[in-house]
Amino acid sequence: MIQHKTEEERNAIAIIPARGGSQRIPRKNIKLFHGLPLIAYSIKAAQDSALFDKVIVSTDDEEIAKIAKEYGADVPFMRPAELSDDITGTGPVITHALKWLSDRGQHYDYVCTLYATAPFLQIKTLKEGFERLRDSTATHAFSATSMPYPIQRTFKLTEKGRCEMFWPEHYKDRSQDLEDAYQDAGQFYWSKSDRPSDAILFAQDSIPIILPRYRVQDIDTQEDWERAEMMYALLKEERTDEKHTL
Repeated sequence: MIQHKTEEERNAIAIIPARGGSQRIPRKNIKLFHGLPLIAYSIKAAQDSALFDKVIVSTDDEEIAKIAKEYGADVPFMRPAELSDDITGTGPVITHALKWLSDRGQHYDYVCTLYATAPFLQIKTLKEGFERLRDSTATHAFSATSMPYPIQRTFKLTEKGRCEMFWPEHYKDRSQDLEDAYQDAGQFYWSKSDRPSDAILFAQDSIPIILPRYRVQDIDTQEDWERAEMMYALLKEERTDEKHTL
């Protein structure tokens, strides 16, 4: 059961975008992953964290809505078709959900976007993101991880199929002498509702919560899916006493 927050902690909502039209992995958001629909992991993590007054799923798909409700999420509306295509980003989907709630007198100080494809989401990092954001002047806190190789030594392919470095001045630099780089981990995105934000997330208004690389995996292709299943199986063997560590 979701526990309501004290006035000191203020109120928060989790919004999980989950459209039905996944192309590369059909029905990805509800495909069984180690015995559960993939979206169930995000719903359960949000519920077990006790951070949220409400956990909702924004979807255009009746089957996804049904499964989300079975696992305890609210589906107070069906997402309109114009926000459910391949090109609409997450931002407009969250804006639509918040406006729908606001029009009905529901306002939240903290909003957390959770991806439906995040079976490695941990309660402790979700809480860390909230606490660090709450205790700061930042606007956002989101999951991130380090790049596995120095980006300064990366290259692209030319039209002729040859190599061209992005930063040729670093060709002779040792890897250990190059600055670390980080990337979005695609698990959670906390925001304060009452603060203006930079135009992009990866800027001074944001606090990155750094995750180890072995707990981060995009799930966009079948190869990604199979790798994620293997990673999850290994991590299950290291399960801690936390109620929902994976």
